[in-house]
Amino acid sequence: MALSKFQIWLMACRPKTLPAAVSPVILGTAMAIGDGGFHLKSAALCFLGALVIQIGTNLANDYYDFKKGTDTKERVGPIRVTQAGLIAPATVKIAYFLAFGVALVIAFQLSLRGGWPLLAIGVASIASGILYTAGPKPLGYNGLGEIFAFIFFGPVAVGGTYYIQTLEINPAVLLAGVAPGLISAAILVVNNLRDIETDRKANKRSLAVRFGVEFSQAQYFLMLCTAACMPMVIFMLIRERAEIFFASGFMFFTTTALRAVFKNTDGPSLNRALADTGLLLLLYSLLFSFGWLYADLRL
Repeated sequence: MALSKFQIWLMACRPKTLPAAVSPVILGTAMAIGDGGFHLKSAALCFLGALVIQIGTNLANDYYDFKKGTDTKERVGPIRVTQAGLIAPATVKIAYFLAFGVALVIAFQLSLRGGWPLLAIGVASIASGILYTAGPKPLGYNGLGEIFAFIFFGPVAVGGTYYIQTLEINPAVLLAGVAPGLISAAILVVNNLRDIETDRKANKRSLAVRFGVEFSQAQYFLMLCTAACMPMVIFMLIRERAEIFFASGFMFFTTTALRAVFKNTDGPSLNRALADTGLLLLLYSLLFSFGWLYADLRL
């Protein structure tokens, strides 16, 4: 069955990865609402900015992995449009430039309210999205992918979303970004575990390639467990809003993903685990947001 142009471009955008982009924005916005600082325009721009940066990163990844010869016919992950010949490489390159161009405009708009730090965050996010697979020493090819995913999908995304709305920041907000950052990094762990053999052949030195399958399995489990503990750490700091412990309940839904990572390490199972981990991130963010707002909702 032939795919339409819309279906092909949707595939290129990788919609299953988008929860990772919007989840920290949801969480940061909920904290801003709870603290009386909600700003609708800024929240909407953060939401849109997160989406286009993630899409731009996906397109850049698609393009540069093809150019570097990492994506081949041996790939066990979802179809990559450039490698599959569905979209010309030059077209994919233009598309990721357009996506990051929109992101840069949004960052400039946010800077009009929040100052130069918001523009700096936008530029740094765009740069990391490109440099994940581009350049002579790509981040993802040198075992740095998880670190940058943690930073930009965690404290930076949550803190930036909160700050642009309230125009202030505090330790609880930055700590609240730790769990989304860890779960986002866990998505990459699954991705690298799935691609360990093809990455090794392409000399892509991810942490999975460097340290092996058992290391990646332990890394995934510890990231999820640490994320589940973060509501307790935040509560010990602020001594209020105990309802954020709801978020720790996301661990009850990790069974399928954990089974795939530890037992069913074939490509299709890990593809599902990758998508499931994205949904776990969304679930955590929604549960935390509900818990943070629960006391206010009762009034």
